[in-house]
Amino acid sequence: MTQTLLIPGLNGSPDGHWQRFWTQDEPHAELVEQEDWASPRLTDWLHALEAQIAASAPGVILVAHSLGCALVGALARRPAGAHVGGALLVAPADTTALANTLPTVAAFEAGTQATLPFASIVVASRNDPFMTFSQAEDQARRWGSALVDLGAAGHINIGSGYGRWPDGMTLADGLRGRPSRQRNGVDHARRWWSEVHPSNASAHDVGLGIV
Repeated sequence: MTQTLLIPGLNGSPDGHWQRFWTQDEPHAELVEQEDWASPRLTDWLHALEAQIAASAPGVILVAHSLGCALVGALARRPAGAHVGGALLVAPADTTALANTLPTVAAFEAGTQATLPFASIVVASRNDPFMTFSQAEDQARRWGSALVDLGAAGHINIGSGYGRWPDGMTLADGLRGRPSRQRNGVDHARRWWSEVHPSNASAHDVGLGIV
């Protein structure tokens, strides 16, 4: 049964996106598909997400990107939220700014206001064109989320160099209470935090063993 649901944002996540690789690399992970990725409607997207949550394992972990983060936020006051074990919210988008060019996005604003009823981590970038870092900090506070700062990581997508993203899987494991994954005997997530970005990456210690 599905243990992880990957939730894309506006225009979906094409081949080569870390969310697509995740579904290949984790046997019990599935991507939430929408009928129309280019014209997001909150009610339609919520129904699709809630249907897959209902068909998943209890305590399913949600891994959202961009506008998909606000979609997850919309679960805060809905019964389906009780079946979620945690959420990894990567590069959330500024719904107000998006709505200026795509009016249907305005409804997603509701998903940015309430405290989430499950554990959550926001992963943000210092140079994301769709949300400033200070906005991401404010959003993490509203959701009641831990915050991970990736430094200058763009929109944390293909365009900013993100294909496979094993550190994301490590963060999701932390939400499950699992120990960090190791590959070939090396804890790559721990090494990433301690060696690759010592000056511009940080994380709240939420029991993940990466700070």
